[in-house]
Amino acid sequence: MNIIVSEEIKQVCPDFVGACVDAQVKNSKYSQALWDEINALGDEYRATLTTESLKDLSGIAATRKVYRACGKDPSRYRPAAEALIRRQLKNKEFYQIDTLVDLINLASIRFGYSIGGFDAGRFAGDTLTLGVGRRDEPFEGIGRGMINIEGLPVYRDAEGGVGTPTSDHERTKINIGTTHLVVLINGYDGDEEHVRANAMYIQELLRKYGESDGGTYKVYK
Repeated sequence: MNIIVSEEIKQVCPDFVGACVDAQVKNSKYSQALWDEINALGDEYRATLTTESLKDLSGIAATRKVYRACGKDPSRYRPAAEALIRRQLKNKEFYQIDTLVDLINLASIRFGYSIGGFDAGRFAGDTLTLGVGRRDEPFEGIGRGMINIEGLPVYRDAEGGVGTPTSDHERTKINIGTTHLVVLINGYDGDEEHVRANAMYIQELLRKYGESDGGTYKVYK
């Protein structure tokens, strides 16, 4: 995929750095070993974080700052990484979807970045542009119905929005038959080393649980 970071994003976050992992995969309904890792991380966070202190994690704090700069309330439209960790801290049931989605969620909470995971075969065209959601722009969030993305950072393909840090779109969501996966890491904190480490961690998880060679990754700014 070709990925373009728009001037809209550069104005509110000049240090933005992202990474795209592109891999051939095989999905499965459930992996116990993966969930052992997710649950262990939940135990670690419950011992070290609170629902307030998690907001200070670099990736989460930076994403919240960009939301405010774009005119969105990050406490009403929470970045996905923050929302997932909050569930763990509150001992709420963690979402179990399928192995690819579950491992992306693990990568998100491990590094604190909101990560988009997509079935690349459902993209329209070969270019994604990261911009800002517009007033009344239609967007059907996964499991959420139509959501208001005005003021949210959003990736768009030739047909429209496919992903925000709060929710991805139903049209390009991962399913059990997904074989071509694209994962986008959003480093609004500008920490390229951390973003690269997150990408390599995703590749490691894909080798362990996605019947994949891990694919390739590239950084974009």
